[in-house]
Amino acid sequence: MPNKLQKFAEFDTFENCSFLPFEKIKEGHPLAGKWQEEYFGNKNPLVLELGCGRGEYTVGLAQNDKNKNFIGVDIKGNRIWTGAKYATEHKMPNVAFVRTRIDFIEHCFAQGEINEIWLTFPDPQPQKGRARKRLTNPMFLDRYKKILKEGGPLHLKTDSTSMYEYTLEVIAELKLPLLHATSDLYTNNPSGNEALTRIKTRYEQLFTEKGEKIKYCCFKLS
Repeated sequence: MPNKLQKFAEFDTFENCSFLPFEKIKEGHPLAGKWQEEYFGNKNPLVLELGCGRGEYTVGLAQNDKNKNFIGVDIKGNRIWTGAKYATEHKMPNVAFVRTRIDFIEHCFAQGEINEIWLTFPDPQPQKGRARKRLTNPMFLDRYKKILKEGGPLHLKTDSTSMYEYTLEVIAELKLPLLHATSDLYTNNPSGNEALTRIKTRYEQLFTEKGEKIKYCCFKLS
């Protein structure tokens, strides 16, 4: 298995990977507004996974639905390397990865360019005073709203009760449309989408093996 530096070096060679550093923020991502046309070469819906880690969920979603394009975003290229390498070796044309901070996400895509967003097991940031870092904080939701098509769904899967409850509080406070919510996804899958329980990240596999309950909610930002 390559070490971290080797993974970073190989990451830069993958055609399905790109990087938007801080110093290029004003320029924006070169594919912003042109992902369908110039990268994927089709008009299929764009689905975004934020904080994708090793990219297992991005890849799993792409395998599950070849009529959509999937883009995983994370700041750590050595993590993305796993999913990017798998997608490259298995010739998956509907997968791409972007290495950047979630704070910069509105510079990677045009207004309304994304059809759907996934947050899979984000850091719950449970410490006092860390609410601003949570990926369902209103400041982050404002960023997502700029790139998400009107009425597009945002999904959250988490093992953290505090993250789940915090998100429901934000949804209620902002009066956002809540489509589905469950505190035990494997007992009650309110969406009826079997891929929700079939596709698992490495962390989800560990959590479920320990008997921890997986929480899920799906809501709209408009």
